[in-house]
Amino acid sequence: MDISKVAKKSGVPASTLRFYEEKGLIKSVGRHGIRRVFSEGVLERLELIALGRVAGFSLEEIVDILGSAEQPIIDRDLLLRKASELDNTIQKLVAMRDGLQHAAACKAPNHLECPRFRRLMKLAANGAIKGETSNKLVKKTGI
Repeated sequence: MDISKVAKKSGVPASTLRFYEEKGLIKSVGRHGIRRVFSEGVLERLELIALGRVAGFSLEEIVDILGSAEQPIIDRDLLLRKASELDNTIQKLVAMRDGLQHAAACKAPNHLECPRFRRLMKLAANGAIKGETSNKLVKKTGI
């Protein structure tokens, strides 16, 4: 399949395909004139790359995961570490969402008069919120 057909079938622009080839994520099997030619398996590989990107892996991590073999051998421990990382991110986002919802609904005449909002401000300024789960944040601060 030439690069334009791969781009059309996958929805990935030709410029991105060339970039992915440069990074070692995909390989062309030759050229037809000046156009790169890829095997049919490139479409599955592009799907794996897309899945990795959606899961939050960097392109460098995806290169390591996929390797150069036709059939990737995916490191399950790496997947578990990424899942744990995503859990931490979700918990931080939930804590931030809860804080924003409280700030929006707070009955204090001014947010600076709200003790809970002030605790959030202080924690954010001191970097205490960063990396903590929402449960730890609630237990630690009573928020």
